[in-house]
Amino acid sequence: MRFEIMRLDDTDGTAVESTVVDAASVNRIVQQAAAIGERLYIRPAEPPAA
Repeated sequence: MRFEIMRLDDTDGTAVESTVVDAASVNRIVQQAAAIGERLYIRPAEPPAA
């Protein structure tokens, strides 16, 4: 399964960067964000269009 991770602006919460990663990478990214106090929004990625 793949997830879209959006980094959120500290001021207004808007998405400033978005990336799609596999499930194995989510934990590492969350831990890095937690270490520096970064806000993330994570949701399942849309499957590619056929």
